[in-house]
Amino acid sequence: MGILTTHKISADLYDESFSLIAIHSNLEDYAITYAINSSCGLYLKRMKKDLQLDEKMSFSVFDWDDEMSEMYWTLISNKCEVEEEMPSVGLFDNNVSRRTDYLVKERKEVDYFLKVDTIDEALFLKKIKSINTIAKVITAYPLDAQNLKSKRNLIF
Repeated sequence: MGILTTHKISADLYDESFSLIAIHSNLEDYAITYAINSSCGLYLKRMKKDLQLDEKMSFSVFDWDDEMSEMYWTLISNKCEVEEEMPSVGLFDNNVSRRTDYLVKERKEVDYFLKVDTIDEALFLKKIKSINTIAKVITAYPLDAQNLKSKRNLIF
């Protein structure tokens, strides 16, 4: 009989380094993507599949691999509308309730995250300034991803 061993996956395995821009805006995902592409010179496109956390929670994702600058850009929605059917008792039909779920729950005020892999600091700050010039963007600022509890939701 052989000895059984247990293997654990270290949390360090998921420790990707990336930079985040938090964006506050009430624009729809396609509209904010178009505005960012126009003002920042990016070419973000909708991914074929959304980020699916479970069967009900789905977040839109737009990405672009900038091979010239060796940077990978990903725009991720932080909010997801979920409809739930509430069974009713009595004469009325089932009620449908809506709730908002968040990709990064501790940052519910943020509408979108622009994730940047392999960062050029000067270019990163320039893009933040460009995003802040978009008319329907309330604010955009760098966010320290290392301190987020839900950081793993941004790694895919």
